[in-house]
Amino acid sequence: MLITPAFAQAAAPAAGGGAAFAQFIPLILVFAIMYFLIMRPQQKKMSQHRAMVAALKKGDNVITQGGIFGKVVAVRDEDVDVEIAQGVRIRVVRSTIAQVVDRAGAPVAANG
Repeated sequence: MLITPAFAQAAAPAAGGGAAFAQFIPLILVFAIMYFLIMRPQQKKMSQHRAMVAALKKGDNVITQGGIFGKVVAVRDEDVDVEIAQGVRIRVVRSTIAQVVDRAGAPVAANG
């Protein structure tokens, strides 16, 4: 019971336009899933961080990305002065502020 040469050489049916599109559906689904699970939440988080940095004001208690706790004593366009101990001030780039916290160190709830 061998396969006859006629069956072994039979050509595959010609792929139509719908079949070619059907091959791309899994790829499109992967991109959609990546967008909604990875890219969109990251963009939302970045916009919240930009809003938080833009709203910095004198007197805010902050944590830098380096883990330094301090109090904002001066605000400029690109940087802020943070007092980390009495009489000890450091200049920090605004975008490196990780969180605004209350006096106890708990994160301040975002408005909205």
